Amino acid sequence: MPQTSPAAPHVRLALHPDHSSAVVAILNDHGVGRDLSHELLALYHFHWVDDRTAVLARIDHDEPYYANQAALALLEKGARVEIDSALQTEIDTEWTYGNYPMPYLDRNGIREVSAEAQRIHDDIASGRLTIHLHAHDGWTTVAVGTYQGGRSVYLHGEDYLRQEVTDYESEAEAVADFQRQHSVAVRPGPAPVTDIERAAVAAITTPPSDGPTPTPASAPDPDAAPAPSLAPSEPSPEAVPVYAADPGDHEDLLDRFFASQDEWEKVRTWSDGTTIANHESLALRVQFFHEAYPGAPDAWTIASYESPVGERLWQATATRSTPVDIVRALLDSLAAGNGWGPGPATAVTDKTLAEATRYLAETGWPLTVSARLVEWTAPSEEPAGVRFDTFAASRPSTPLDAWTVWGGNTPDQPTWSIRLSTHTPAALLQDITFELAHGKGHRQPHTGTTRPKAHLPEPGTVSHPHSPPASTWSRRRS
Repeated sequence: MPQTSPAAPHVRLALHPDHSSAVVAILNDHGVGRDLSHELLALYHFHWVDDRTAVLARIDHDEPYYANQAALALLEKGARVEIDSALQTEIDTEWTYGNYPMPYLDRNGIREVSAEAQRIHDDIASGRLTIHLHAHDGWTTVAVGTYQGGRSVYLHGEDYLRQEVTDYESEAEAVADFQRQHSVAVRPGPAPVTDIERAAVAAITTPPSDGPTPTPASAPDPDAAPAPSLAPSEPSPEAVPVYAADPGDHEDLLDRFFASQDEWEKVRTWSDGTTIANHESLALRVQFFHEAYPGAPDAWTIASYESPVGERLWQATATRSTPVDIVRALLDSLAAGNGWGPGPATAVTDKTLAEATRYLAETGWPLTVSARLVEWTAPSEEPAGVRFDTFAASRPSTPLDAWTVWGGNTPDQPTWSIRLSTHTPAALLQDITFELAHGKGHRQPHTGTTRPKAHLPEPGTVSHPHSPPASTWSRRRS
């Protein structure tokens, strides 16, 4: 590799502070090789937003890979390249492709498909490809267009799945065939811009927001009395049982879990809306869904399997409104090795129930037994409880949840809930119920306004880890 010199251009690469997986390149110009750096970054589809700042934003969310390729090319030409630690983590993280519609493709094949989709997107954005008509075929968006050279094409799919399916000799032939196939569904012009396309355009047209902090005109007088605050003081949080606490920061909880657990590997999904933690055994999996919108899936999904290719033993879900300390207790238990459940044929016994709910009984949670349900309810005025459904437990092959841990409102319409299948290990359930029985949390007091909610990313965005401080993960059972 060529040796760099002090006069060589210095390029710093980092994650974009405002736009999902986009990458920012900052050029510290030394006057030598500046034009070459501009050309190389442009070759890898970096867009210059000013003379020193370029942004790489793709519709396939594979910016870390291409940023690394650009860095290698710059190094080969003698430039000095600095890669931010958070970006390096993304470069080193392996991808996984959950629910990808072409399961026969390997990683390289998927990257080729998305690169072609990116090329089509760029051709449309630059005007090299003009879209005449579009339609929805019942599954996805289809369109017909013509390149500047005269070739017409039929396009199928959206974003990173868009492909050229058919070529036509003339625009007239292409338009006529498209109208024949889709009749009343045909609409003029290109399809509406997708959320992914809109985010990519925003990233390459606006400079990053984290500029230098402005210097005050004059230093404050240390002896001067502080200026009175006109804003109302924030009420202090009140201490409450953990099941009545505010949700807290689930994104930070996930970051700390990765920072402290060597046996769990972070894998990136094809969508930046989901992060997956795989245990090194490949038989235990935690999935976190970042986006929050009406009808969004539960934030947490956990599943345990007999083996990497075996049947599922048990699963659990947790809503994003669940107090973070209770979810932490669940992750603590997984980290301590309590995620390995019994086989599907193992029945739930009275001994299992007693072991799982031991701490509820010790702290006086009232027990109610009916023909179908066994329920423990919180002894305080705050509504919360644990419900065991004997009917669901006797039919483990059904989608019914055997265990429901809930808080707020009613067990049928709770404010938050954790739902677990029949064969969830008793030790893991015991760790959760220990937290319910003994845990404390905080919430903002009621002041006649809506209670502050936990920070949630906007739809279409995802929070990236920023090297959180390590925390100690240990079992909380005695």
